[in-house]
Amino acid sequence: MDAVRESAAAGRVVVWEESARDGAQAKTLMSGAFRVRLARESGRVFGADGPRHVVFAAGFPAVCGEEFEAVRQVAVEAEGSVGVAAVCRGHRRDLAQALAAVRGSRHARVMVVVPASEAMAGVMVHRSAAQALLDGVDLVKAARDLDPDVAVDICLADASRADTSLMGGAAAAMTAAGAGLVLLADTVGAQLPQQCGRMFAEVAAAAGPEAVLGSHLHNDLGLGLANTLQALAAGVRVVSSSWLGLAERAGMVATEQLLLLLARHPGELLGPDARPWWTAPDLRRLPPIARMVAEETGVPLTVTTPVVGTGVGTISTGTPFVHPELFQPYDPAEVLGVEPRVLLTQLASARVVAAVAARLGHRLDEAQTRAALGWAKSRAFRTGRAVVPDADFAAYLDGLTHTPAPVPSPGADR
Repeated sequence: MDAVRESAAAGRVVVWEESARDGAQAKTLMSGAFRVRLARESGRVFGADGPRHVVFAAGFPAVCGEEFEAVRQVAVEAEGSVGVAAVCRGHRRDLAQALAAVRGSRHARVMVVVPASEAMAGVMVHRSAAQALLDGVDLVKAARDLDPDVAVDICLADASRADTSLMGGAAAAMTAAGAGLVLLADTVGAQLPQQCGRMFAEVAAAAGPEAVLGSHLHNDLGLGLANTLQALAAGVRVVSSSWLGLAERAGMVATEQLLLLLARHPGELLGPDARPWWTAPDLRRLPPIARMVAEETGVPLTVTTPVVGTGVGTISTGTPFVHPELFQPYDPAEVLGVEPRVLLTQLASARVVAAVAARLGHRLDEAQTRAALGWAKSRAFRTGRAVVPDADFAAYLDGLTHTPAPVPSPGADR
């Protein structure tokens, strides 16, 4: 049984997680042990239904021996948490190697990259697009003959610049040969949303109802998320993403953004009767996974990183302090488990100063509050840093609120 095809056919969303594979092209490297940990944590977002909601692309075994071993480690040690996939080029030797890397693992898959456009086919395999796609059908048959227990998927590279009718016919033939999924890739991230939606609709119509399409859309124009939503609107239910958006060049849609949007707005994004989950994602797991990936890869979480960034749940000005619900699209504490934090900056109001002081153990009167407010604003501009560290403010408050003991007058104890 192909759990991914079953899920997509039932209208459930499957995330094809690329941070360990395409994420390596963002100049990052995850150890085999970390890939296992990340695969398990990604699956736990969906509880026992991890294998039905997550395909974890563990790597590209042909890179080197160490990469093969890392993929193999994930296939063995993350079995049952997710579906584990090895990715390869469209060569028989690479295909056999990818199959060997995941063989024996439950829900194992291989994804073969096949060029779909004339330009990409000429560069990758020195053949026409039509010939390259026919070769893709043969690769599916070869994979099924080599190991019928491993699902085989095809990723059509540069689909955004390819002929949709040609791709539709190829997707139908690949599916008939035994392919589980056919992913359409905007390899260079150049599509506009309307173009993307049209591509998926046209390929789906030409491929017929048996073909299960997936998306693999890059973010070079900042449209990876918008284009993925277009693919979903066109009926696609297998969508590629990566934690923190890690992928080649400008990356791709971030897993944490995609899951939060789909979990909170399924009707608006997928239709009023949508049932996208076997088990709904636990959104409180998203921030710790993102921090884990940032620590492993050295890719920082910034103030403006959506969903998991350091600015989520922070307050530094007056009106948001009094009415935080007016200034955020959801409650970070309720949805993500991120508790609100009040930070002291040059934008602070008297309420903000008093709240930070109280957190640090100081109760200020009106005059002290005014003095502390002036000090905080002056310090921010003097140092060129907006946020005043707690330690610095605490030291200032110690001096501000300390009242020296009275000095006894001479002879007072006589």
